Amino acid sequence: MTLMQQEPPEDGNVFRVGGRVLNATLDNFGPIARALSSTLRVDMMKALLLRPMNVNEIADEFRLPQSTAASNIKKLEDAGLIVTELVPGLRGTQKVCYANVHRIVVDTKQEVADVNTVTIPMPIGGFVDCEVAPPCGLTGPDAIIGEFDDPASFYDPGRVYAQLLWFKKGYVEYRFPRRIPKGAKVRNLRLTMELCSEAPMHNPDWPSDITVWVNQQEIGTWTSPGDFGGERGYLTPEWWETYNTQFGVLKEWRVSEKGSFVDGRQVSDMTIRALRLDESPYIAVRIGVKADATHVGGVNLFGRRFGNYDTDLTMRIDFSPKPSTGGSPSQKA
Repeated sequence: MTLMQQEPPEDGNVFRVGGRVLNATLDNFGPIARALSSTLRVDMMKALLLRPMNVNEIADEFRLPQSTAASNIKKLEDAGLIVTELVPGLRGTQKVCYANVHRIVVDTKQEVADVNTVTIPMPIGGFVDCEVAPPCGLTGPDAIIGEFDDPASFYDPGRVYAQLLWFKKGYVEYRFPRRIPKGAKVRNLRLTMELCSEAPMHNPDWPSDITVWVNQQEIGTWTSPGDFGGERGYLTPEWWETYNTQFGVLKEWRVSEKGSFVDGRQVSDMTIRALRLDESPYIAVRIGVKADATHVGGVNLFGRRFGNYDTDLTMRIDFSPKPSTGGSPSQKA
């Protein structure tokens, strides 16, 4: 399934979700059909097209227990019809739901898909270059690495064991191996990471403009709403005090032949071709905050043993293999 940018609908009463069309085929339409097979979920989708709502609001709107609301929301999310995001609330965090599409198009042509995917996880301590400004630091699963607010700690050999790193402004850069066959055509490049702003201790109202670059090309900026703490992250170890940063938001940057997206929302016209992925044995990924950003609120980047998500910084590459040229009859015999 793919999302395409289209003109917004004319109906001014509809919440503008970026005017996206969800393109599906008969092979992958099943999750969408199941998600919309319930009148309740159809009504939820209609409500979210009008405005974003958190789980509590949806439960109240439809007079449901929160657990029932959450399970139906997950089915809509799994089908790509909505996206959710953890944002600060009056009591900890809340999950806000947004409609992700306004039209669904099903292509009934039967074509053989010829797309492969390679997934490359990268430990957050595996950066090869950095330029950071205090407050900054790194911690492993059991102890601080180096010293607080000392950029030299980012060159400590123990940085490879980092499970949480943070800095006010600057960047860290990683190099992923280019593990796709020679001549293959890259369709999508996806980067998934758990991250948030960097405030003293923590602060849910601390926006930060976090930018990602691939091969020195800026692919998009996401404004983190805050730095989340006060309640322990699911994976955050007990020795790390709860007044410190505890967890982030799981975000996906994606570059395709049509542009660059953050969680399915187009943020720039940078295409996969402009990244020139075939010119080097590695793909450089830089994560940082520009010195001249509107919100210079820093970065916290989480490893798989800190925060709420059991994941490293992860790259996924969708590609079509180079077409076979075949051979002469004698060669095939």
